[in-house]
Amino acid sequence: MSEPEASKDWVNPLRDSRDKRLPRIAGPCALVIFGVTGDLARRKLMPAIYDLANRGLLPPGFALVGFARRDWRDQDFGTIVHDAVREHSRTPFREDVWDRLAEGIRFVQGSFDDADAFAKLASTLETLDKERGTSGNHGFYLAIPPNAFPLVLKQLSDAGLAQSEDGQWRRVVIEKPFGHDLSSARELNAVVNEVFPEDTVFRIDHYLGKETVQNILALRFANQLFDPIWNAHYVDHVQITMAEDIGLGGRAGYYDGIGAARDVIQNHLLQLLAFTAMEEPISFEPSELQAEKIKVLSATRLAEPLDETTARGQYAGGWQGGEQVCGLLDEDGFASDSTTETFAAITLEVDTRRWAGVPFYLRTGKRLGRRVTEIAVVFKRAPHLPFDQTMTEELGQNALVIRVQPDEGVTMRFGSKVPGSSMEVRDVNMDFSYGQAFTESSPEAYERLILDMLLGEPSLFPVNAEVELSWEILDPVIERWAASGKPEPYEAGTWGPPSADAMMTRTGREWRRP
Repeated sequence: MSEPEASKDWVNPLRDSRDKRLPRIAGPCALVIFGVTGDLARRKLMPAIYDLANRGLLPPGFALVGFARRDWRDQDFGTIVHDAVREHSRTPFREDVWDRLAEGIRFVQGSFDDADAFAKLASTLETLDKERGTSGNHGFYLAIPPNAFPLVLKQLSDAGLAQSEDGQWRRVVIEKPFGHDLSSARELNAVVNEVFPEDTVFRIDHYLGKETVQNILALRFANQLFDPIWNAHYVDHVQITMAEDIGLGGRAGYYDGIGAARDVIQNHLLQLLAFTAMEEPISFEPSELQAEKIKVLSATRLAEPLDETTARGQYAGGWQGGEQVCGLLDEDGFASDSTTETFAAITLEVDTRRWAGVPFYLRTGKRLGRRVTEIAVVFKRAPHLPFDQTMTEELGQNALVIRVQPDEGVTMRFGSKVPGSSMEVRDVNMDFSYGQAFTESSPEAYERLILDMLLGEPSLFPVNAEVELSWEILDPVIERWAASGKPEPYEAGTWGPPSADAMMTRTGREWRRP
């Protein structure tokens, strides 16, 4: 839906609006959060909104509305937001910023099946439009379980909150999971798009808001250094890893029956693959960026046979961080015969001229050796013709490693001569760290994504086609695993089950140990 220029985003008229380095400030708007009593809202969303306000990126009349069943008044909700901000915000707490933000905080009590509550929500937003100048621009953040989406969306539609008039916008934000397989994803997309057109739907994948993920685009397309070797002629394989050292205590209600593949590979890791393997877009306009990601995902397929090119596991008890921890089957809420995998690894191939023959290895797991997310582009070995074997016996393969978290940055691994009279070559690392190179700390992912939604900037949000293509890729693995019994156990604090190592050994490769 087209929008008049004045309603998109406000730019200081004293500055040159053509300068892309200047921050964009959201225009007049209100944000409604469903699920404000949940952990996500308290730890991430409310602090992110304050941090945006603290950075001067929200309009003076911005309004925040909470919707929940609690018997709260506006000031009660304001206290909840205040406490969440003081505990979890990234930027320093400033009373003047908080006071301005608090003026626009409202709360509506009601359940999702209460039509009167949604009528009250509509009335509250109408009042805010007049009092705060929010101009009928409303975003709705569904920080709720997916099974509640249809009811909430219908209520928003019935209350007239999903429809916009000329000069206004209405947008909806959806948290993952985007379905649990291809069929349910298509059904969910249909339910959402029945109420909100696709260009007003923002599916949050918080990994895409991380500074280092966006830096993949800068690294690849702003530097001539990497483009000539970013292809099958020079790249041996790519490893994309998201490892966590924590277990699943207290998360059985969400995780049991979902598993690592659905939880992480379908969204986070396949999106990282798309950024790594995509062709250069014509521009960074959302439609161009999304088109290139869709092309890559359309060309991505599972390597066969699945019994040899995939692996899954379930953590058992062991020692981690100096303490003894229990296995998944002993965690509260998990059945003693649960077949939910906590480790998943798959091998993918991208059937394009650039990547033909280059395997992409994706893995994720709980209770692994350490917390790390990285993309490792591992290059083919040099011929070493001038050297004899003893000179290079300790030399590994060159690699470019993009560290997404926790130590954001980029590492290059290459061979260098060891000081001395003999010719001996060993691996050395050249390291770039965000924390050391820039004085300003990276914004939290939710800061970037919430602001992009308020600005109507969908570049970092997966569209329908991306979600459905991801499920098309993953569904055969999940079906195969469902028919093959229990996952293989692995000791907590290690890097996964033996089958994951065997999966790599078959091709003469090995996993990185970050």
